[in-house]
Amino acid sequence: MWLGTSASAGSSRRVRRNSRERRVITTAQGSRWPEGVRNALPYSLVLVLLPPSETKSDGGSGAPLDLAALTMPQLTGVRERLIDELAKLAAEPDTARTVLGLGKGADAEIARNAALRTSPTRPALERYTGVLYDALDAKSFTKAQRAKALARLGIGSALFGAVRAGDPIPAYRLSGGTKLPGQPTLSAIWRDSLADALVAEADGDLVIDLRSGSYQQLGRVPGAITANVLTEHPDGSRTVVSHFNKHHKGLLARALVLTRAEPGDIRAVAQVARKAGLRAEIAGPAELLIIT
Repeated sequence: MWLGTSASAGSSRRVRRNSRERRVITTAQGSRWPEGVRNALPYSLVLVLLPPSETKSDGGSGAPLDLAALTMPQLTGVRERLIDELAKLAAEPDTARTVLGLGKGADAEIARNAALRTSPTRPALERYTGVLYDALDAKSFTKAQRAKALARLGIGSALFGAVRAGDPIPAYRLSGGTKLPGQPTLSAIWRDSLADALVAEADGDLVIDLRSGSYQQLGRVPGAITANVLTEHPDGSRTVVSHFNKHHKGLLARALVLTRAEPGDIRAVAQVARKAGLRAEIAGPAELLIIT
């Protein structure tokens, strides 16, 4: 089940009913959830996995990173390992620039990695920025819509594997295709543990995987619905255009948050997309196309 976990043991109550009924997570005061949504988060029968973004907001008002408080704590060992590797890399700025693909003017990104254990956190939904997250426009959500977003949205991460939208994380720099010195590829590091964790977390619920290819490779979810965005040209050909791909995935994610439906299959997901004004085509049993 895609359920919230609280910042301390025993501070969340999970209510389970029949498989397709609405369920509620109740969290204690003092948990990490923002004011106005912490008392009753809706259970979602759908998990929407978003890609992360290279760009991230600065700062935050949350306490420093607590790995045990993140969703899927079974991934803590891998998360610890990668944080340690990034800290070591940050001690060698020239190497860090090369490995992370940074220019000389981007040393602030290296400083972020050096301070992962001490810098302030903010909910992942507020940490990631850029085209997709602009289209998602979480700032415009009502309290009820935000609660639903926290219950329904997950975000892939090269550093954390995947987090829930409400998980408190610091700013960092690590992309899915990065190869850390002396380490296997990130897909090799994450593949088995993340895939198993995502399957366990979804617990049979519908998964809509909007992550890009490099993040899907970190841990695939068997049977997940994928959505590809193609731009149709005057000659009828269709290609992927990065900006439109991100923008329309953000619009689809927004539609899946705002809908009152609990889509149970790809046809229902396509219907949600169409009602939101998107041109959706079903390309296969688990493949949705959004045409721009």
